[in-house]
Amino acid sequence: MKSKVLLTIIILFISVNSFAQSSKVSGKIVDEKYETPIEYATIRVIKNNVVAISNSKGEFALNAEIGDKIEVSHISYKTVIASLQNQITIPLQLTQIELNEIIVAANPLQDISQSVVINDTEKRISQPRSIGHLFKEISGFGITKKGAYASEPVFRSFKYEQLNVQYDGGMKVLNACPNRMDPITTHIIPEEIEKIEIVKGPFTVRFGQNFGGIINLVSKNPTKDQKGFHGSVEGGYETNGNNLVTGASALYVADKFDVYLNGSYRDFGDYTDGNGTEVPSSFKTTDYSLKVGINPSEKQRIQLSWRQSFGRDIDHAGLPMDSPYDDSFLAGIDYKIEELSDKINSFTVKVFYSYVDHLMTNENRPNFKMTDSQSPVESWTYGGKTELVIAPTDNIRIYTGVDANLVDRKGDRTRIVKMMNGMILPTPKVFMDKIWQDASVNDIGVFAESNFKVSNYTTVTTGVRADFISASIADSEADFETLYGGNIDDQTETNVSANASIKYQKDGFQTQFAVGRGVRTASMIERFINHFSVGVDPYEYVGNPNLKPEVNTQIELSLLKKFETIQISASFFHSFLTDYITPVVNTSIPRKFMPTTPPVVAKQFINIDEANQTGFEFSFNVKATEKITFTSEVSYTQAENKDLNEPLAHIPPFMANLGAKYEVENFWFAFSSRLVAKQAKIAPSFMEEETPGFGTLDFRAGVEPFKGFSIGFAVLNIFDKTYYEHLNFSYSNSNILSGKIYEPGRNFTTYCKYQF
Repeated sequence: MKSKVLLTIIILFISVNSFAQSSKVSGKIVDEKYETPIEYATIRVIKNNVVAISNSKGEFALNAEIGDKIEVSHISYKTVIASLQNQITIPLQLTQIELNEIIVAANPLQDISQSVVINDTEKRISQPRSIGHLFKEISGFGITKKGAYASEPVFRSFKYEQLNVQYDGGMKVLNACPNRMDPITTHIIPEEIEKIEIVKGPFTVRFGQNFGGIINLVSKNPTKDQKGFHGSVEGGYETNGNNLVTGASALYVADKFDVYLNGSYRDFGDYTDGNGTEVPSSFKTTDYSLKVGINPSEKQRIQLSWRQSFGRDIDHAGLPMDSPYDDSFLAGIDYKIEELSDKINSFTVKVFYSYVDHLMTNENRPNFKMTDSQSPVESWTYGGKTELVIAPTDNIRIYTGVDANLVDRKGDRTRIVKMMNGMILPTPKVFMDKIWQDASVNDIGVFAESNFKVSNYTTVTTGVRADFISASIADSEADFETLYGGNIDDQTETNVSANASIKYQKDGFQTQFAVGRGVRTASMIERFINHFSVGVDPYEYVGNPNLKPEVNTQIELSLLKKFETIQISASFFHSFLTDYITPVVNTSIPRKFMPTTPPVVAKQFINIDEANQTGFEFSFNVKATEKITFTSEVSYTQAENKDLNEPLAHIPPFMANLGAKYEVENFWFAFSSRLVAKQAKIAPSFMEEETPGFGTLDFRAGVEPFKGFSIGFAVLNIFDKTYYEHLNFSYSNSNILSGKIYEPGRNFTTYCKYQF
C-alpha cells in the first residue's frame, strides 16, 4: 500500500513550469448562409476538453486562452475547427450529417433518440473498474456484473447481445468466456474513452445488427490541429480497495502523418461494503494502444490501430470460478476519402481482427478440494465495413454499404473429481466436455439509410437492412447431437430490419417520432452451449440450434425543449417483442454433471411467442446562475413475458440521478445522488428475489492551479450505505455466501493529470 500511495503522490506533485492562467473568452456562432444565431452549438477547447454551449443569441463564453484551437459542432451543421479570439464570430455550414474528422469514430448523432456522453475523466475523479461502471450515471441504464472486473451495460430491458456494443465505430472484442467474465468492457479501459455514443433503440441500420440499441465506445484520437509533440500523465488512488490507476500518452502530429501511443497500469484490490465485509474483487490490468495515421492528401486518411490488454489474478465475486489471466488483442485499418465528386460525400473502409485468450479455474474456491475445474477458452472475431455517402441534393444524404462480423470460439472444460460423498477417491475421475463445440456464427449485412430534409425544420430518416447469417459447430458433443436428432446441420437465415423517423426542430424545441424493426440472430451461447451454468441460477443451460431470430418492433416519441437556463427532455417507448429468446426449465433434459444435485433438470433456450417492454426517461436541468447548475434524470422500464404471464427477468427498477455543481474559472465542486427504487416486478421462473431500494450521495471537487495540470478529490458513498443492485447476484460457490454482490462502502479517491 505504501508504494501505491508514494507513486500517487509523485504523480500528484509532478513538477511543472510556470504557465499563464486561462481567462474568459466570448464569441458567437451563426448560420453561414443566413447569418442568424445558432443555439445549442457545442464549443470545445481541443487541448483540455473545456466545453461551452451557445445560447439563444448564438453567444458563448469559455475559460480559455486567445489562440486556443476549438471544435464547434451542432446536430444540423458541419463541424469546424477554429482558433479562438475574443468576440469571434464563427459561421457554420448547414448539413444534415457530417462524418467525424477521425475516421474511426462513428458519425455524430443527430437525433434526440440518440445521445453522446462525454467521459470527462478530470471531473469524474473516481477510478471506474471498467467501462461498464460509466453507465450507472446515464439515464435508462443499469449494469450487470460478475464482479468488479466484468460489468456490462443494461439499457431498459436489453442486455448482452441485445445491445450492439462496439469500439471506434464498428470493431468488436467478443467474450471467450460463456459466463461473460470478459466482455468488451473489460478489454477497453475507461481512461482511453473520450465519449460514448448511444442509439436508443432499433432506429438506425448502419452499424450492424441493432435489436435494442447501439453503444459505440469512441477512443481518444489525434486531430489535425494538434501539430507537434504532446502528451499526458495521469494517476489516481482509492482508499477502499487500495486501488491505483496510472496512465500516460504521447502524441506527435505532422502534416502527413501522426502517431498516438497510450498505456496504463491498473491495480484494484478487494473492497469492503458498507458493513465492512470484504468483497473479493481484486485484479490487475496492463494496457497499451498505438495509432498511426497517414494523410496521403487533404481529402484522404489511413489509420492503423493496435491495442493489447493483459488481465491478471481476477476475482469474480458473482461466479464459481476466477481468471488467472484474460488477454486480448485488437488490430484495425481504416481508410476514408472525402468529396469524391459533387454527389459523393465520402467513402470509408474498415477492417479489424480481435482475439481473446481466457482461463477459468476454481483453484481458489472452497470446492477445489472436491473438484479441480479448468476451462481455457478462446474467441476470434473478424470483421469490416464499407460505406458510401451520397448527396444527390443539398437536402438528401444516402448511406449505403456492407459490413461483416465473423466469430469463432473454442474451449474445453476439464473437471477432476477428487472427492465424492465426503470420501477421497483413490483415483480421481476425469470428465471432459466441450464448452463451445468449436462453434462459428457469421453475419454479413447490407444496408441503405437516407436523411431527407423536408424543410428547414423537418427531417425524415428511413433505412433498411438485410443480414445473412450462418452458424455451425465443427466438434459437437454426442449428447448434444442426440438431443437434436443426430448430426446438426449448419443453420442459415436472412433477417430484415428497417426504421423510419420524423424529426422537427425550431427555436429550442425538438420532437421526434421513430418506428424501428430490429432483428437479432441467436447468440452462440443460446445456440450451442451444452450443460454449462451461464445464468445467475443453479441450473445447467442447454443451447438450441433451432432458435428463430428475435424481433423488436419499437415505437418511440422524444421531446426536447431548451430555454435560456432550463432544458427539459423526455422519451416514451414501447417494444413489441416476438420470438423472444429466453431459457426455461425443461424437465425432459436431466442434469449432466452431478446429476443428483438439485436442480436435477436443465434449462433450455427457446423462443417465446410474445413479450413487451414499455417505459420512459425524463430529464430536467437548470443553470441557476453562471456558476451553479442542477441536473435531474429519471428512468423507468417494465417488461412482460406474455407466454409465462410474468415479468421478464433482470429488469432495472425505477432510477433517478440528481446533481448540483458549482464551477468558476479554475475550480469546481459537485454533489451527485443516485436513487434506486425497490424492484418488486420479478420473474419467479428465474428464481429472482425482490430487492430493496437505496440512495447514495457522492462529492467531487477539482482545481486547475496551472495550465495543463488538474487535480481532484472525491468522497463516494458518503454515508457508507450498504446496498446491492437488482441485476447483480452471486453463485452459491462464491466466497460471498449471501448470494448478493454488495457495492463498495465509503471511498476516498484522488486523481491528477498533467497535459502538455
